[in-house]
Amino acid sequence: MSEQRQQLYFNLIDELLKCPNGQEPQVLESKPELIDSDFVQAMLQVATMFAHEGNQDGAKFLFFVARELAKELGLYPEVPNTDVENTEVANKE
Repeated sequence: MSEQRQQLYFNLIDELLKCPNGQEPQVLESKPELIDSDFVQAMLQVATMFAHEGNQDGAKFLFFVARELAKELGLYPEVPNTDVENTEVANKE
């Protein structure tokens, strides 16, 4: 990843952090060319840095958005909730 692209990622992360609550999808939709696995990785790096600096709210926000983007990009495995399935089977018996 080039330094220039990394800077674009960090700028987009900054926009996300500064935008009004609920405007995050519009911010992300304004830069579709930047939404990829490297962007998710950059978000996780910033979130980790925030967590180490004591900015728990910022870290949680970025981890949440990164996870949602990873799901949309097919990077986050969908694990079936086996507890619910097992409970339903047990209740039927």
